[in-house]
Amino acid sequence: MNEERVYKVILGQHITEKSSSAGGGSNLVVFKVARDSSKSEIKNAVQKLFLVEVEDVRVVGVKGKVRRTKHGIGKRCDWKKAYVRLSADSNFDLAVIE
Repeated sequence: MNEERVYKVILGQHITEKSSSAGGGSNLVVFKVARDSSKSEIKNAVQKLFLVEVEDVRVVGVKGKVRRTKHGIGKRCDWKKAYVRLSADSNFDLAVIE
Protein backbone atom coordinates (compact mmCIF):
# COMPACT_ATOMS: atom_id res chain seq x y z
CA MET A 1 0.00 0.00 0.00
CA ASN A 2 1.19 3.49 -0.85
CA GLU A 3 2.56 5.47 2.13
CA GLU A 4 0.39 8.46 1.22
CA ARG A 5 -2.72 6.27 1.16
CA VAL A 6 -2.05 5.05 4.71
CA TYR A 7 -2.70 8.55 6.06
CA LYS A 8 -5.88 9.01 4.01
CA VAL A 9 -7.61 5.76 5.05
CA ILE A 10 -8.04 6.47 8.79
CA LEU A 11 -9.93 9.73 9.35
CA GLY A 12 -10.17 9.51 13.13
CA GLN A 13 -11.41 7.54 16.08
CA HIS A 14 -15.19 7.31 16.51
CA ILE A 15 -15.89 7.77 20.21
CA THR A 16 -19.43 7.12 21.41
CA GLU A 17 -20.97 5.43 24.40
CA LYS A 18 -21.72 2.36 22.29
CA SER A 19 -18.18 2.09 20.90
CA SER A 20 -16.69 2.54 24.38
CA SER A 21 -18.80 -0.21 25.90
CA ALA A 22 -18.19 -2.56 22.95
CA GLY A 23 -14.44 -2.18 23.23
CA GLY A 24 -14.28 -2.56 27.00
CA GLY A 25 -12.79 -6.01 27.44
CA SER A 26 -12.35 -7.19 23.88
CA ASN A 27 -9.63 -4.87 22.48
CA LEU A 28 -12.09 -3.36 19.99
CA VAL A 29 -11.45 0.10 18.55
CA VAL A 30 -13.81 2.01 16.24
CA PHE A 31 -12.47 4.30 13.51
CA LYS A 32 -14.06 6.63 11.00
CA VAL A 33 -12.51 5.65 7.65
CA ALA A 34 -12.56 6.78 4.03
CA ARG A 35 -15.60 5.60 2.08
CA ASP A 36 -13.54 3.96 -0.67
CA SER A 37 -11.26 1.98 1.67
CA SER A 38 -11.29 -1.81 1.89
CA LYS A 39 -10.81 -4.11 4.89
CA SER A 40 -7.26 -4.96 3.92
CA GLU A 41 -6.35 -1.27 3.52
CA ILE A 42 -7.80 -0.48 6.94
CA LYS A 43 -5.91 -3.37 8.54
CA ASN A 44 -2.59 -2.31 6.97
CA ALA A 45 -3.12 1.35 7.90
CA VAL A 46 -3.86 0.58 11.57
CA GLN A 47 -0.86 -1.74 11.81
CA LYS A 48 1.51 0.81 10.27
CA LEU A 49 0.23 3.90 12.10
CA PHE A 50 -0.23 2.50 15.61
CA LEU A 51 2.26 -0.41 15.58
CA VAL A 52 -0.27 -3.00 16.78
CA GLU A 53 -1.35 -6.43 15.53
CA VAL A 54 -4.87 -6.50 14.03
CA GLU A 55 -6.92 -9.71 14.21
CA ASP A 56 -10.18 -8.71 12.56
CA VAL A 57 -11.81 -5.79 10.74
CA ARG A 58 -15.56 -5.27 10.33
CA VAL A 59 -16.87 -2.42 8.20
CA VAL A 60 -20.22 -0.61 8.35
CA GLY A 61 -21.53 1.93 5.83
CA VAL A 62 -23.50 4.62 7.66
CA LYS A 63 -26.19 6.56 5.81
CA GLY A 64 -26.29 10.32 6.38
CA LYS A 65 -29.33 11.70 8.15
CA VAL A 66 -31.93 13.75 6.31
CA ARG A 67 -32.44 17.12 8.00
CA ARG A 68 -35.04 19.78 7.41
CA THR A 69 -33.95 23.41 7.64
CA LYS A 70 -35.68 26.69 6.89
CA HIS A 71 -34.21 26.52 3.36
CA GLY A 72 -35.58 23.06 2.56
CA ILE A 73 -34.51 19.49 3.01
CA GLY A 74 -30.82 18.64 3.24
CA LYS A 75 -28.79 15.51 3.81
CA ARG A 76 -25.62 14.86 5.77
CA CYS A 77 -22.82 12.97 4.07
CA ASP A 78 -22.69 9.17 4.10
CA TRP A 79 -19.65 7.80 5.91
CA LYS A 80 -17.97 4.54 6.82
CA LYS A 81 -16.78 3.15 10.14
CA ALA A 82 -14.58 0.20 10.93
CA TYR A 83 -14.58 -2.00 14.02
CA VAL A 84 -10.97 -3.15 14.45
CA ARG A 85 -10.21 -6.02 16.85
CA LEU A 86 -6.63 -6.00 18.13
CA SER A 87 -4.70 -9.03 19.33
CA ALA A 88 -4.62 -9.72 23.07
CA ASP A 89 -0.96 -8.76 23.45
CA SER A 90 -1.31 -5.42 21.60
CA ASN A 91 -1.18 -2.31 23.75
CA PHE A 92 -3.26 0.54 22.32
CA ASP A 93 -2.97 4.00 23.85
CA LEU A 94 -5.87 6.37 23.12
CA ALA A 95 -3.65 9.41 23.72
CA VAL A 96 -1.73 8.57 20.52
CA ILE A 97 -4.81 9.23 18.39
CA GLU A 98 -5.71 12.61 19.82
